[in-house]
Amino acid sequence: MARLIIIGPEGRTERELSSHNTLGRHPNNTHQILDRIVSKEHCHIDRSGDGWVLKDLGSLNGTFLNGKRVESARLKHGDEITIGSTRIVFQETGAAAVSAPPPAPARPAVTPAPAAPSVDPSAVTVAQAPAPARAVPQRQTVTIAPGMVQSHIRTKLAPLTDQNFLPERLITDVDQLRRDYEKLRASYEVTRAIGVQLEVDQILTKIIDAAFQLVPADRGVVLLYDENKELKPRCVRTKKPQAEGEEVKISTTIIEEVLRDKAAVLSSDASVDARFSNAHSIIMQGIRSSMAVPLLHAGEVFGIMLLDSQIAANAFTEKDLQLFQNVANQAAIAIQNSLYAKKLEAEAVTRERFQRLLSPAIAEQVLSGSVEVKKYGELRETTVLFSDIRGFTSMSERSDARAIVDMLNDYFERMVEIIFEYEGTLDKFVGDEIMALFGAPVSHPNDPYRAVKTALRMMEALEEFNREREERGEKTIQIGIGINTGEVIAGYLGSSRALEYTVIGDAVNTGARLCSAAKAGEILISEHTYAKVRDYFSVEELPPTHVKGKAEALKIYRVTGEIGAPSAAVAG
Repeated sequence: MARLIIIGPEGRTERELSSHNTLGRHPNNTHQILDRIVSKEHCHIDRSGDGWVLKDLGSLNGTFLNGKRVESARLKHGDEITIGSTRIVFQETGAAAVSAPPPAPARPAVTPAPAAPSVDPSAVTVAQAPAPARAVPQRQTVTIAPGMVQSHIRTKLAPLTDQNFLPERLITDVDQLRRDYEKLRASYEVTRAIGVQLEVDQILTKIIDAAFQLVPADRGVVLLYDENKELKPRCVRTKKPQAEGEEVKISTTIIEEVLRDKAAVLSSDASVDARFSNAHSIIMQGIRSSMAVPLLHAGEVFGIMLLDSQIAANAFTEKDLQLFQNVANQAAIAIQNSLYAKKLEAEAVTRERFQRLLSPAIAEQVLSGSVEVKKYGELRETTVLFSDIRGFTSMSERSDARAIVDMLNDYFERMVEIIFEYEGTLDKFVGDEIMALFGAPVSHPNDPYRAVKTALRMMEALEEFNREREERGEKTIQIGIGINTGEVIAGYLGSSRALEYTVIGDAVNTGARLCSAAKAGEILISEHTYAKVRDYFSVEELPPTHVKGKAEALKIYRVTGEIGAPSAAVAG
C-alpha cells in the first residue's frame, strides 16, 4: 500500500491510497485538493502491477514530478508531486519514511520605505530622477532584455474575473471566506491609496506602493502599451535606495508568458530554477522571486505589473500571486477610469472648440466622426467670407472701451448666428473683422451660394442692429464684405499647446483684399465666386481693381440682391 503526504496552503495532511485515486479541486475526487489553481479533476494515481502510475488529465497548470512536467509517469518512494501550489510526497508503506519539509516560517509584516519616483514613459531605457532629500542621488534605468528564450512557468493563475461575494447567510466554506477577505483587503488598500487621483503616473506610483504593503517585494515596475503598441516602462518603484547606475532588467521570458496566456505567473528562486536557466536578465541580478500579472480591459492586455524580491528564495507564495492579481484588477480599473476621464476632458475641449466654430449640426458630425477633420491639412475648394466694420479704429479712439466691447459682442453674436444658419464655419475674429468659411471642414454642393446668401442676411441683420442702437441714442456702424472662392489648405495650425482649425492660401488673401476694397454697405465677390452664383444673385460688374499682392487687376462684382435659389438637389 501507499499514501500521500499533502502540503498545501491549509497545512499538512496524510491520505491512504486505494487502487484508483483521483485528485482535484472538486469534492467528488477521492482526494480533494483545496487549491484555486488546481483543476476540478487534475490527475489520477492508480495501482499498476506492483507499482503506481501518476497520470495528468490535461490540467491547465500541469502536473509536475520532481520539478518536471509529466503527462504520465511511474512513481517511486519519496517522489514529490506538485499540482498548483500544493506539494504531495508519495510514500510506499514499509519503505523508509520521508519527512515532508516543514512549512515556511511566517513572514514579518512589511513596512514600505520611500520609493523612487516614476520613470519617463518615452523610452524603454528610462532615467529616474534623484531620490528624496537626505538620500544619495541616483540614476536608475529599466531595460526589457532582448533575446530571451521561452521558459515554462510552473505556477500560472488565470485572470480573476469573478469578484462577486456571497451573502453572509450563504457562506459555508471558510476557505472561500478567506479568499473573499483578501480580495476586499487588496481592493481597500488600492482604493485608499489612489483616492480620487486621475493622473495615470500618480495612480501607478500609489498602486505599486500599496502592493508593497500587501506582499514582500523589493521593486515594482508597471509597463503600459504606448501609442505605437509597444510595451514601455511607465513606473518603477523601489523600497530602498539603489546603487548609482544600477539597472532594473525585466526578462522577456516572463513578459511573453503573461502576454500569451493573459495569466499571472510566479517564479520562485529564479536564480537557480532550471526553468529560467537561459533567462540571463534574471540571473544577472540574482532575482530570487518575481511575480508578473496582466492589466486587462475588455479581455485585452494593455499593460503588465511586475514585483520582484532579491532577498530570499520563495519570497512569494501562490497566495501572494492571487493577492497581487487582485491588486492588478483594481489597478486596471483605476487606470482605465483615468484614461477615460482624460478622453472625456479632451472631447469636452474639442466639443467646446468646434461648437464655437461650427453650427451645432456640423459640430455634431465632426465630433461623432462622420466628418473627418484633417490634422495636417488638405487641399479643398472653399469660399471665404471676410467682413469688417468701416471706421472702427477712429470709433474706438473716441468711445469708452467697455462700450466698444459690449457693442462688438452684440454684433458678433448676431453675425455668427447667421453664419451657422447657413452651416458655415467661424474661422476667427480679428479685432472687428470676421472670417468665415464655406466648404471647410464640411463641404456642400452650393457653398458659394451659402456664403453670398449669408452676406446679404448679415446686411439685413445690421440694419436691425443699427435701428436698436439709434433708439438707445448710440452710434450706428457700417460694414464691408468680401467673398472669394478657390483652393486652400485646410487643417490645424499652431503649436502643440494651441491648435486652431483654419485655411491658408492665395484664395484667402484675395478674399481679404476684396473686403478691404468694399465700401460701407458693399458686398464684393470675385469672378470665381460669381461664376458659381450668377444664376442666383443680381450683381453689378465693377471696373477691374488692383489689390495688394496681385500683379493683375481683379474682376470684381457688387452683389445687389437675390434672384433665385438652387434646387433642392443642389442645395443639399
